[in-house]
Amino acid sequence: MALKVAIVGLPNVGKSTLFNALTQTAAAQAANYPFCTIEPNVGDVAVPEPRLEALAKIIPSKEIIPARINFVDVAGLVRGASKGEGLGNQFLANIRDCDAVCFVARCFIDDDITHVEGRVDPLADLDTIETELMLADMESLEKRVVNLEKRAKVGDKEAAQTLRLIKLALAELNEGRPARVAKIAAEDEKAWRMLQLLTSKPALYVANVDEGSAATGNELSKAVQERAARDGADSVVISAKIESEIALLEPEERAEFLETLGLEEPGLNRLIREAYHLLGLQTYFTVGPKEARAWTIHKGDTAPQAAGVIHTDFEKGFIRAETIAYEDYVRLGGEAGARDAGKLRSEGKEYVVKDGDVMNFRFNV
Repeated sequence: MALKVAIVGLPNVGKSTLFNALTQTAAAQAANYPFCTIEPNVGDVAVPEPRLEALAKIIPSKEIIPARINFVDVAGLVRGASKGEGLGNQFLANIRDCDAVCFVARCFIDDDITHVEGRVDPLADLDTIETELMLADMESLEKRVVNLEKRAKVGDKEAAQTLRLIKLALAELNEGRPARVAKIAAEDEKAWRMLQLLTSKPALYVANVDEGSAATGNELSKAVQERAARDGADSVVISAKIESEIALLEPEERAEFLETLGLEEPGLNRLIREAYHLLGLQTYFTVGPKEARAWTIHKGDTAPQAAGVIHTDFEKGFIRAETIAYEDYVRLGGEAGARDAGKLRSEGKEYVVKDGDVMNFRFNV
């Protein structure tokens, strides 16, 4: 399940520094001038999962394979991007290819790092980004209206549905609200996604603070968090500079460094988990002597759908899923103990997988 999250922001807000920390590489050049990131960098990042390590110790498993999520470092946006200013067209295309968006807002003051608009105002930065995305959405939708109206008049039901959803999106956009706040009926969700709106994508606001505010945040980050709540988005406070330093440390050094900062874990762990949650994802596990592995599925997926993530043949020939809750697996010392205690369940095709389930699939192809 190759899911992508775009890291988006104005130039010099800390996007590339954050990306470098996420991927623990220097793949994205972090330089003090606009457009230092020309091509989007893609980082394949492991999802922090302490439960996986606990499961691997019980067997024990030779290898631990975590779930993964892709982050895309997108070139910095400037005012007028919807009309092609800066790297506008490329910027918008790169976001359209992603499943969710991380808006990075600069919540630190540093005279040595220039701001493309000459001031530090995270809410104004967010306004600029959101406005450009809304303008791009409005332009793409308005171009489609005339043709759809003609098709709807002659009884094209698909065109009528699309036209209705476009008008719903435009009603929000014309009021200065992102399309994600629109109320979409379950039967319209597929057609809504087909519109490929930039502002309908799930959003996470990242308040990038100075080192001294990493644990508690500051007034600027609090304003970003309030804005996120208003816009129906999630938010997280993080110091990209600190995270880039933590990423280079050995585990023992990392723990000591975090303690001196008053942090229980790296901010990146929270960011990755928030992005995972934002996409409506959850994890189930498979455990054996060869490997302990975390698999990514959508919340609400059934056992056959979960099996299909491993291999399509597993879903096609699904018979049943032998399932143990994570807590029971750990408490009872593995599969044998769970079976003896009556905690190993045989689940059929209708079973909705729960986060943390340890599963073994029976299938016949």
